[in-house]
Amino acid sequence: MSIDGEQMRALVAILRTGSFERAASALGVTQSAISQRIRQLEERLGAALIVRGQPCRATVAGERLFRHAEEVALLERHLRVDLGFREDSGPATIRLAINADSLATWFLPALAATEGLLFDIVVDDQDHSAEWLRRGEVRAAVSATAEPVQGCDCRSLGALRYRATASPAFAGRWFEGGVTPQALALAPCLIFNAKDGLQRSWLSQAFGISPSPPTHWLPSTHAFVDAARLGLGWGMNPDVLVAPLIASGVLVDIAPDQPLDVPLYWHWSRSLAEPLAHLTECVIHAAGRSLL
Repeated sequence: MSIDGEQMRALVAILRTGSFERAASALGVTQSAISQRIRQLEERLGAALIVRGQPCRATVAGERLFRHAEEVALLERHLRVDLGFREDSGPATIRLAINADSLATWFLPALAATEGLLFDIVVDDQDHSAEWLRRGEVRAAVSATAEPVQGCDCRSLGALRYRATASPAFAGRWFEGGVTPQALALAPCLIFNAKDGLQRSWLSQAFGISPSPPTHWLPSTHAFVDAARLGLGWGMNPDVLVAPLIASGVLVDIAPDQPLDVPLYWHWSRSLAEPLAHLTECVIHAAGRSLL
């Protein structure tokens, strides 16, 4: 069964922009034309593809078709380049799952060095980002998972180093008698979200404890650093972000001999290995410049 290209592009545009109106604007057609294309596609396939709302969402069938369209666009663009076609059909869009700290520290130069692609980034914890690949919702991911996801290849990137940091005033107040298990159980802690296990991992590694300290929930890498600087709590921050602040005395490393190194891995869909080869090369290069 063949699928009309215009109908497929309408579906992709709706799911990327979130509405029929914005999809029409992106494709340079009327909103009624978009509605007609989707209606015809749903009738042809015998299944609803979009859940109308703000934003519009894909049904299970719509998500599968969306993923197929993304893969086809990547393969077609790679074929055009490989055959030396001069006319350019425009960049293809690829969806990736990246942890917030990688995005804030070393990953963006890899994207900037890649030509011919647009990026749709899903942010999730490094311990959970591979799940997006497992569900088929992204084409590649940065993950702390060493074992390749089924149908994917995997490459070690190095380790992102974290340091337990706080403001001098905070450290003076809560750790006056030293950074002890007792003090850590009472001192307010910064945690990104419910998936963030860095602070627990560090407490277990450095002190062999698993307390439940008072917690500030703060889902932002740069706000995490700012919160530590302002004395809200202590937290695990990427060394590359806090090293200058530690050197200048704005922050203190509360346990300098106990960094936490988190290994990271690049997973990518094996069926798209060739279209993603240059991106993979750029990711490995960027990681090599920043990770341990």
